[in-house]
Amino acid sequence: MVETFKTKFLALVALVCLYSASLQAEETAMLDQIELKNGSTLIGTVTGYADGAVSLETDFAGTVTVSQDQIVSLRSSEPVVMQLADGTVLESQPLLVENEQLVVTGTVPGTTFSLGDLSKTNPEPWELGNGYNWTGLVNFAWSIERGNSDTDELDYKLDTRWQGKDDRYTARLNGEVDETNDQKNADNWNVIGKYDRFLDDRWYWGWLAAAEQDEFADIDLRYYTGPYAGRHFFTESIFDLEAELGLVYVNEDFITAEDQEYPGANWNVHIKSNYLGGASRLYLDHIGIWNLDETEDIILNTTFGLAFPLLFGLEGAAEVLLEYDSGAVEGVEELDETYKFRIGYTW
Repeated sequence: MVETFKTKFLALVALVCLYSASLQAEETAMLDQIELKNGSTLIGTVTGYADGAVSLETDFAGTVTVSQDQIVSLRSSEPVVMQLADGTVLESQPLLVENEQLVVTGTVPGTTFSLGDLSKTNPEPWELGNGYNWTGLVNFAWSIERGNSDTDELDYKLDTRWQGKDDRYTARLNGEVDETNDQKNADNWNVIGKYDRFLDDRWYWGWLAAAEQDEFADIDLRYYTGPYAGRHFFTESIFDLEAELGLVYVNEDFITAEDQEYPGANWNVHIKSNYLGGASRLYLDHIGIWNLDETEDIILNTTFGLAFPLLFGLEGAAEVLLEYDSGAVEGVEELDETYKFRIGYTW
């Protein structure tokens, strides 16, 4: 009797183990898999493809990013919409890569493309030409000090962009008003508007219009406008570089100095990187204007910054602003340095 019970118990345990192993194998089979060139196999859930890399959610390391040039094969279970580099959109189907080739199982089963032909999966409506993606940042910094000296400082900033498939609009506004013991010691603002029209995924042309005022730099109003050509040289999150070069008409009205106008060369450089991780962002924005009538005159405005997310869409940032004007009027320093810490709302 005891032997019979023991035999039945062991048989039950074996059945449970087999059933558990079967469930585990079934669960593993349902997960997405990526086979790498070094022979490794990653198992998890593919969450997307963009910028030449696949994002895979894993149990052992959270979300990992796998460069396309390291992938031999890939199998996902959930259907995705695929957008190719030439603009072609492939309707919902599982992401399948075999022998480094993207296999399409739609209207023409077995059709293959190079994995490099894939631009991204599940594109947003604006990326398909439907509307615009609106992003931006707005912040105010107000400081009041009372005691040995009375100080009031107000800084404000707006940076917003409407990004479409074929074009984009950009608007930026910065300003500062400071007083100490009822004596104003800073009063300036600058605003810029831009329109870009894309020629392909890298090149574009555009038009800008900008204006600025700075009482303590003797600038009653400086404005400039003109066309430019631009290129997005690097688009990786680790290093994103965009640069523009164009011509502008510049008009300068001074408070005391003689007014002037001139043709100029204009360039803009924008760099950002997530190198430090943690959703932080290193960035550099640089604007230059070269007076083509008096070539010794040049204006350079450069902002270095480190931004990091806070809570509920808030963002903190530490910035250094360098403003250089070789043609500054007498009594005004050519180089102006500003150090700021700001908190703003992003969307």
